[in-house]
Amino acid sequence: MSIQPSNSSHDDSRGTTRAPLRVLLVTENDPLYVRQFFDVFFAELPRDHIELVGVTVSRAFHEPLKKTAQRVLRFYGVIDFARLLPRYLFAKCTGQSISALAAKHGFPLLPAASVNSKEYMDAVTALRPEMIVSVAAPEIFKSPLLKVASIGCLNIHSGRIPEYRGMMPTFWQMLESQPFVTVTVHEMVEKLDSGGTIETLEFPLHKSDSLDRVISGTKQQGARLMIRVLRKIAATRAMPESTPLDMSKARLFKFPQPSDVQKFRSLGHRMI
Repeated sequence: MSIQPSNSSHDDSRGTTRAPLRVLLVTENDPLYVRQFFDVFFAELPRDHIELVGVTVSRAFHEPLKKTAQRVLRFYGVIDFARLLPRYLFAKCTGQSISALAAKHGFPLLPAASVNSKEYMDAVTALRPEMIVSVAAPEIFKSPLLKVASIGCLNIHSGRIPEYRGMMPTFWQMLESQPFVTVTVHEMVEKLDSGGTIETLEFPLHKSDSLDRVISGTKQQGARLMIRVLRKIAATRAMPESTPLDMSKARLFKFPQPSDVQKFRSLGHRMI
């Protein structure tokens, strides 16, 4: 697909005309939860302020589908996996993918075998993005990719950092009986989930809650948080001031084990 620069523009606070902020999005192929972020993000994106110059959708966990299915089965257990599977199959059969949603809204797709490959780097450089935004991207961005965007790179993470770095932060916050899940927009650096915090929101948790409800809610509210941050950057053409992390509090979580899920359920929480 040929990607042409937009001719649209908007007036900044001084009344001068400014072209929309050029943004590249990188995400994973999840038709259930991550897609809910984009249901909101694509629908509410202020196109006079923000131009999506490309959307890259990589394989979930950057692994074969069979391995992902085995991972999800082990996480949810047989009963909840059986409840989740029809939702997944319906989304697949009806074409409810992030790629299809992007195309429906007229946003160009930029495929990638790996976001750190030379081929992808060359394609991204040609797009001249001012910002690169990661939304559940399955690969860690290496230094060359982080340096392509003229303003910088942002990630959205469903956990307070650095305390909840790593995988499945929503699950771990619920397991540790936090009163809310913290959704964080932060600068990207080479070390995972270690860049300064730009802005956060708090999503309240119930005493007995559902991981399904919380992930869905944080994805939808997180989309609005990211739009708010990008609007500020579009107005200033600079990365907002960030709060450095206290890495003495840093923890790095891996994907939960069945024993963790058992503890989760013992607290009165449900997976779905």
